[in-house]
Amino acid sequence: MTLTDRILMGPGPCNPYPEAVQALGRPMLGHLDPEFIALLDETNDRLRTVFGTTNALTFPVSATGSAGMEAAIVNFVGPGDTVVVGVNGVFGGRMVDVVSRTGADAIAVDHEWGQPVDVERMLAAHPNPAMYAMVHAETSTGVQSDIAAMGAAKGDALLLADCVTSLGGVDLRIDEWSIDIAYSGTQKCLGVAPGLAPLTVSDRAIERILPKPQSWYLDLNMIAGYVTGSGARAYHHTAPISMIMSLHAGLGAVLDEGLDAVRARHQAAGDAVKIGMQRLGFELFAAEGHRLAPLSSITIPEGRLGDQSEAQVRSRLLAEYGIEIGGGLGPVAGKVWRVGTMGHTARLRNVTTLLAALSAIVD
Repeated sequence: MTLTDRILMGPGPCNPYPEAVQALGRPMLGHLDPEFIALLDETNDRLRTVFGTTNALTFPVSATGSAGMEAAIVNFVGPGDTVVVGVNGVFGGRMVDVVSRTGADAIAVDHEWGQPVDVERMLAAHPNPAMYAMVHAETSTGVQSDIAAMGAAKGDALLLADCVTSLGGVDLRIDEWSIDIAYSGTQKCLGVAPGLAPLTVSDRAIERILPKPQSWYLDLNMIAGYVTGSGARAYHHTAPISMIMSLHAGLGAVLDEGLDAVRARHQAAGDAVKIGMQRLGFELFAAEGHRLAPLSSITIPEGRLGDQSEAQVRSRLLAEYGIEIGGGLGPVAGKVWRVGTMGHTARLRNVTTLLAALSAIVD
């Protein structure tokens, strides 16, 4: 079995859209070449459509999703600020870490893993924070939280949303839901290789960008002119040309299929995983009514795998069938599987293959 035969159904990179792969082989352009600038502008327009926004400052940060998280925090908060962070998994916890490193006061509103963020508890945590931050789709637990309800109740605070596992796979309306800052990654529902972090910033948030953020590389004051074309293009860093070409193509594949159709495909594949896993004697981890379509969290009942460990089963799936699924993190390590149906991977034929392979291994 070759690497190209693998079906990536873990929580990390999915199988990319063929168009995104082909674009990586396009002839190289300079990062200030007019043809590349035009492609960057069109890529940003496509990101606006998928984010559901008209924000002028919408672009792919030249690094992976974690850099998107850092850019979304260090540009807006620092010493003297208070940030209320909903923590219901690994990535809310990472937000707390980044906020703390800016010198701001991070108030972590902890939740039981598998449960959505409670907006009322977020509001009760502090009377007037500079920012609320939460994960829309928690990759570590497969839980989707009600970011729209947080947007409706945020008051004067900025609202930051981690959309790494939701962008392109589930309903997301940045403007309508009053989300001020959102970041994502390219490797999940957008169906592009890891390497970029789509970011969008509202006009309201732009007014609150710090004059001198702690990061030079992620300083939006310097990047904005290059990205938006406001005034002369300001050279800030050498853009990753091939990755942006690939993102442009991946977004094109999504928009050609249609956002509603793409989201429906993700929903159908996620539903099929959950139904099939239950039929095989497994259970669902995420709270009912908040289960994320692109990523299913599966609880492994004691004794269901016989004398095999969950890690051994995952290893056999990869070695014998070329199928990758993910294990649990933190308090659910060894107890939960995370099955991704994202991007080009979100197809019923892949789910059918996974369920058949798993049945052969554990039955």
